[in-house]
Amino acid sequence: MTVRTAAPAPRVIAVVGPTAAGKSDLGVFLAQQLGGEVVNADSMQLYRGMDIGTAKLTLEERGGVPHHLLDIWDVTEPASVAEYQKLARAEIDRLLAEGRTPVLVGGSGLYVRGAIDVLEFPGTDPEVRARLERELEQDGPGALHRLLAEADPEAARVILPSNGRRIVRALEVIEITGKPFTANLPGHDSVYDTVQIGVDVGRPELDERITVRVDRMWEAGLVDEVRELEARGLREGRTASRALGYQQVLDVLAGECTEEDARVETVRATKRFARRQDSWFRRDPRVHWLGGAAEDRAELPHRALALVERAVTA
Repeated sequence: MTVRTAAPAPRVIAVVGPTAAGKSDLGVFLAQQLGGEVVNADSMQLYRGMDIGTAKLTLEERGGVPHHLLDIWDVTEPASVAEYQKLARAEIDRLLAEGRTPVLVGGSGLYVRGAIDVLEFPGTDPEVRARLERELEQDGPGALHRLLAEADPEAARVILPSNGRRIVRALEVIEITGKPFTANLPGHDSVYDTVQIGVDVGRPELDERITVRVDRMWEAGLVDEVRELEARGLREGRTASRALGYQQVLDVLAGECTEEDARVETVRATKRFARRQDSWFRRDPRVHWLGGAAEDRAELPHRALALVERAVTA
């Protein structure tokens, strides 16, 4: 595809929104048109071997566009937004220095903000972390989530009661800083000149896309992928083992549920996750929302390109 040169590209483009909305394809199109490269901002696509369940684009689907920050962590490594921030900014800075357009693509809201916004991460206290993790193991995430609700109701609202890792981190930050966890979240101060494009799909259609996607993942061999990753330590990975689809299939392999139960639960959990993603990005007034529904799909790439070019020339 011919690279357009009619208008200079903005410094950074970010394509955001809920899972299954069509972000990946749009990111490839914009990178092709603007002489850019994609920087991944999906926290689970950072893991090697987690391909089917995270809907990673194949090499063919990437259309010759280089993709960065895919497959960089083993499944045993815990996720770190602070580490991702360093890696993402290094890639963005390198691309800018080469005159390329960084196209950040993903639905992990905090990772997107960490890459492009002013965001400093509170440190960690090994003793506090160890104590909270012991409490998590002894009492379960529900008990710690109730503590979080008392200390920071807003954080408790956005962190699922089942997400023990995030609950522990939120309580650790509160104890270290003496401030609510949400007080440490970023404002809307950008590090880069960025145009953010949100892909907007109505709830009924998005729910149907999610159901179809999960069915296709099962047909493509998700169970076998998880079985292989289990042999490489997936079950011990504090972050990767909690990924949508992977957690449910691990339950199947442990004999705790049937494959059909796991598939149905993956669909349900993914729909709920998509709602949380949408809510996160809707709170950012800088995101320009463009329709990604079926009737808008043919026009979405061109509308996004026009938006980018308007932002550059304004």
